[in-house]
Formats: sequence, C-alpha cells, structure tokens
Amino acid sequence: MGTSSMFKPAKEVPLTWWSSDDPMATRPRLNTTAILCIGLWIFGTGDAVLVAAGIGNTPWTVLADGISVQIGRSIGQTTLLVSIAVLLLWIPLREKPGIGTILNAVLIAAAIEYMLPMLPTPDSFALAFVQVVVGVILVGIGSGLYLTANLGPGPRDGWMTGIQRRTGVPIGRVRAAIEVSVVIAGWLLGGTVGLGTVVFALMIGPVVAVCLNLAGWVGRTPGSMGE
Repeated sequence: MGTSSMFKPAKEVPLTWWSSDDPMATRPRLNTTAILCIGLWIFGTGDAVLVAAGIGNTPWTVLADGISVQIGRSIGQTTLLVSIAVLLLWIPLREKPGIGTILNAVLIAAAIEYMLPMLPTPDSFALAFVQVVVGVILVGIGSGLYLTANLGPGPRDGWMTGIQRRTGVPIGRVRAAIEVSVVIAGWLLGGTVGLGTVVFALMIGPVVAVCLNLAGWVGRTPGSMGE
C-alpha cells in the first residue's frame, strides 16, 4: 500500500500486526490490549469533545446525557450505565462479549468522565463547530484502533449485529432504527440534540473508514509491506 492510498476509505477492517487472531481471546497479547485501550480512550475523549462543544451529542450520548439530567449523575457515569443495560440485552440474543466489549464499556465512560472537565467550552458557534469536527475525527481514530485490535465488538455494535443475525434485517436499517430511537428518547429526557448530532451522523462513517485504512497502513504486516 503506497502513501497515496493512505487516505482512501477502507471497505473492511484490515489485519494489522496488533490484531488478535481470536476475538474471544481471554489472554490477548500485551500490544493488542494496549492498542485497544489507547483506541478506546481516544474514542471516549472524542465523545467528550463533542459534549463540551455544546451543540449536539452523538446519538448514544444524547441518551446518556438525558439520563444524567434525570438522575443527577455525570454523563460519564450514565454512559457506563447505558453500556451495562445494553449488555443485558445481549442475553436473549445469545451474544457473548469479548474482553474488548467489557473494556469498551469501561474505558469510553471513564474517558468521558475524566476528560470532559478538562475540555474548553467554546464561546462562539464557529469554535463549537470546529470542536465538533475535532471530536468526530478523534472518535474515528479511536474506532480505527479498537476495531483493528479485533477483541470483540462494543456493547452497542454487538447488540445491533445480534439483532441483525436474529431477524435478518439489514444492519444499516437496524442501526438507523436504534440510533434514531435513542436520540428521540435522549432528547425527551433532556439530552442535547443539535447540529453536532447531525454532523456526527453524516461524518462518522467516512471518517471511520479512512481511519481504518490508516490503521491498516500503519499496522501493515510484513507480508503486506510490498503491496
């Protein structure tokens, strides 16, 4: 893969030198776990950047935000509660979480909890918009790293793919139906919906695809160096 193709969107999750051979591994390699954790922390930081921008959260964070308004807990804490609730929904689908699934729930919530107080609150709409774009890029970078670690899906993605397998409904429709539902529920509970939510929805797919390709380029295996 040449440098000219670094920024092309990936069509699938690439294999890297840190990728786990087994998504359900209980004792993954140290470098795989480290890349996974770094990716999840970057993901959560990006989510926190979007929250701090104040013009609209990501769909699932709209829900966590709304719950936080209702029960008086921080968004980081309610993000963890939402992840636990979604994991319980895996049970009737007979889905099995990997170590990456558990770390996803814990580390993204922790990153939001600890990074949000450190982030600036923009004093103009233009700065808030720039902050949203930065947040989306960070979520994309984090996704590229944690997905290539191949240690199991996050709670939300695993739930969506589990529904798809059980119902046969295309994953795009399942994702759209769930994310629209959580945005509406979060908004009714008092969560922040706005331009940032729309920008995230429009940008995140292409950004993750590009970041996956970058991760594949950076982490290319010896056998693919000449490709």
